[in-house]
Amino acid sequence: MSVLTRPGWPGNLLALLAGALTTLALAPFDIWPLAVLSIALLYHCLRELSPRQAAWRGWLYGFGLFASGVSWVYVSIHDFGAASPALAGLLTLGFVAGLALFFALLGWLWSGWLRRGQAPLADALAFAALWLALDMLRGWILTGFPWLYVGYSQLDGPLAGLAPIGGVWLPTFVIALSAALLANLPCLLRARRGAIAGLALLFAPWLLGLALGQYAWTEPKGAPLSVAAIQGNIEQSMKWDPRKLEQQLVLYRDLSFASRRSDLIVWPETAVPVFREQASGYLALLDDFARQRDAALVTGLPLRQPNQRGEMRYYNGLTVLGLGERTYLKQKLVPFGEYVPLQELLRGLIAFFDLPMSDFARGQPDQPPLLAKGYNIAPYICYEAVYPDFAASLAAASDLLLTVSNDAWFGRSIGPLQHLQMAQMRALEAGRWMIRATNNGITVLIDPKGRISERAPQFEQAVLYGEVTPMQGLTPFLRWRSWPLGLLCALLLAHAVMRRPKAARHTL
Repeated sequence: MSVLTRPGWPGNLLALLAGALTTLALAPFDIWPLAVLSIALLYHCLRELSPRQAAWRGWLYGFGLFASGVSWVYVSIHDFGAASPALAGLLTLGFVAGLALFFALLGWLWSGWLRRGQAPLADALAFAALWLALDMLRGWILTGFPWLYVGYSQLDGPLAGLAPIGGVWLPTFVIALSAALLANLPCLLRARRGAIAGLALLFAPWLLGLALGQYAWTEPKGAPLSVAAIQGNIEQSMKWDPRKLEQQLVLYRDLSFASRRSDLIVWPETAVPVFREQASGYLALLDDFARQRDAALVTGLPLRQPNQRGEMRYYNGLTVLGLGERTYLKQKLVPFGEYVPLQELLRGLIAFFDLPMSDFARGQPDQPPLLAKGYNIAPYICYEAVYPDFAASLAAASDLLLTVSNDAWFGRSIGPLQHLQMAQMRALEAGRWMIRATNNGITVLIDPKGRISERAPQFEQAVLYGEVTPMQGLTPFLRWRSWPLGLLCALLLAHAVMRRPKAARHTL
């Protein structure tokens, strides 16, 4: 194995393949031990490298991870962005290469400032702290891309019980720590000091996760509510076609009128693909229908209204009809899908930069939850469900979770399944039921343990029926979010920098 720790193509190839293993640990493959193996291999491959060499090897790991894990970006750009195969491939390659820079940074920082080969326990703790810190950074910088976190592999794994305590971040930290400890195990067992502590840190979190797996952090607040989630299965090519507008509106109306009596009727993201004032008569009809059914109807639709400066802007929103009230404006927008960075330079270059409804504005923070049938509902529109701390801030003030999406952008790729896995983690973190209504799948009801209770078939027109229970109480993650774990990482990194001998610090 020593050949893999030295510079050269064997170690580089292993790092590339190790990155791809993480994708297999996540949905739809769900082979969770590969997450530990993947990080352990990278840790081993960085042992004897200079900062420059470690940065290159880290970048290869990241490239393997994102090239395998977010390949669905090509589908969005080519199939729905009207880009040629060559251009779509080039843009996808650039996207993947850019994301891989986070792991190049990990390799550079680890090798140059943090690595302490003679202290295996401290070494492993610092590595796990750096891993989590860069994951958090990736979820924040330039609006963030919080995708493919290894903690999601534990949704059905032994560490699931830790998610209500520290969100997806805590299983991520434990996996990175366990990987580094396993890679350091021979040195750890030979060490006079720290061996017992190291073994305790290796096994205790997994045992604690198993023990907490069935613990209920929240409790029912009221009687179960019946749900009818409408999945229209509208082709993306006709979604914004004015000639197909009436067909779409009639479809959702008729599916709702023919559905069973339910307390909540939920339509997906932009199910009404015109501005609210242009569909006022249609929405009034649905409002009367929902009131006659003693129900609340929640639908996605675009809105046009002035911002705080009086400027007319467009928003991606949710509104409640019938026995409910309030409208929510989406805060976390998808780059290029809902807004175009540097649009003065990019618009008009290719069709991908001129997608329909790609000039949305961000909704204001601190919006109240939706109110339906007397309960507060935390609303997440599509991409918003992948931000752990953002989702927790909304969930803490709510009794139920609701996410609506249009995953037709992903085609038949693994993207929708990854997206669903992240929504399940949000329900587990919050200890609340979640309703997930999508255009073409995957429409589901998720219980407070992150398990799917009801599921509609993907790529089919369907109405999903089931029950959800409003919940009360706060999990530790809803109460504190990522602050305690972030502080721990900062302390571990500061300690590693201060204790590393100056003579051992490399420079580029």
